[in-house]
Amino acid sequence: MLTVLGVTTSNAQETKKAKVPADAKTAAPKVEGAGMVFETETIDYGTIEHNAEGTRKFVFTNNGNKPLIITNTQGSCGCTVPTTPKEPIAPGAKGEIGVHYATDRVGAFTKTVTVTSNADGQPTKVLTIKGTVLPDPAPATPVVPKS
Repeated sequence: MLTVLGVTTSNAQETKKAKVPADAKTAAPKVEGAGMVFETETIDYGTIEHNAEGTRKFVFTNNGNKPLIITNTQGSCGCTVPTTPKEPIAPGAKGEIGVHYATDRVGAFTKTVTVTSNADGQPTKVLTIKGTVLPDPAPATPVVPKS
């Protein structure tokens, strides 16, 4: 008679991840003068319906120590219309640049918005929007019974 006894051991180590507070964010480096750091520089609309809502917003923070003044925003074509903050953005404050894309144009698109400001080291910043506008669904062809 043969008897086999076995012992299984595990040397797996339990790892603990450092807990990061939910409100902790990566701070943008501070700059002398006015600064402008965007949460994202590209907005992807994804695939959207023809004539869907085309308004989105780019959110930024003035990471400088002087007020940020946006002097101009310019879309790359007439189908991309940005809105410019009228008031200076205080140091540490957030601002928004709205952009409206004309979703009556079917197909893939990639457009830009050029932002001109008094931000030190980057007087112009190019932001991008992209996506695809679907065509309207083809109407069903009615079936006419033959007499």
